[in-house]
Amino acid sequence: MRIVTWNLWWRFGPWEERQRAIIATLRELDPDVIALQEVWSAGATNFAAVIAEELGLEHVFGPAGVPPYWQGHADPSVGVGNALLSRWPLVGSGVRPLPHGDGPPEGRVAVHALVDTGSARFPVITTHLHAAPAGSAIRTAQVDEVARLVAEIRPDGDFPAVVTGDFNAESDSDELRRFAGVRTAPAVPGQAMIDVWRHAAPGTPWATWSAANPYVRHPMDVDARIDYIHLSMPPLGTPGPFGIRDVRVAGNRPVDGVWPSDHFAVVADLISPLAP
Repeated sequence: MRIVTWNLWWRFGPWEERQRAIIATLRELDPDVIALQEVWSAGATNFAAVIAEELGLEHVFGPAGVPPYWQGHADPSVGVGNALLSRWPLVGSGVRPLPHGDGPPEGRVAVHALVDTGSARFPVITTHLHAAPAGSAIRTAQVDEVARLVAEIRPDGDFPAVVTGDFNAESDSDELRRFAGVRTAPAVPGQAMIDVWRHAAPGTPWATWSAANPYVRHPMDVDARIDYIHLSMPPLGTPGPFGIRDVRVAGNRPVDGVWPSDHFAVVADLISPLAP
């Protein structure tokens, strides 16, 4: 089973040309589940719906707030949100607001749904956390809320929750260690998450925010891995139904001369009895 998470850079840059590059990249990857951030919305439609129609997938879209510092960069009538797409039905979907702590209200959310394969259901969550480099405390409060959401919506049984998104933080940060709960006390007692990148082959290109991308041009243009796929870990001694076969980045090259986004996607191939 293939899962992809990708921040699509809203309507920044040459967004119409980028859309074609994004769709072409996703079509080539042929994923089973897609999690998206910075998805534009306009009126009754959104980019996730466009992708779903192109690729023949189910989708749910969750509106988020437009960060104040984006104002003036695009048409003010255009919204933004996160989305989930799947080759299987998505049921029980919802949108969870995330706290902003002592920072400005930004309308950050986590979008969630159960992927219903017919033989099992497992939850998928995607989110886009606070972006300020010095905003670790805000992101920590946000990952706490996402962790509580995992505990609430994970069905009984062996299948893990899949948590994805642009966390705007590197893997050794306080917020990522707390969310994983394996290198420090977890946000939810007894709950642990595995960062699938730990299963990537040694030497695999790892940066999802990369100075090699021509759209990354500001003081934070340093290589960093800030986009993640996490799986909730089964209780100690209990085998889980998912293994991790391969992890890599995608969207890290131009398509017909156009780079798809300012982020690279993360792709995880899982060993699963649900794989088509």
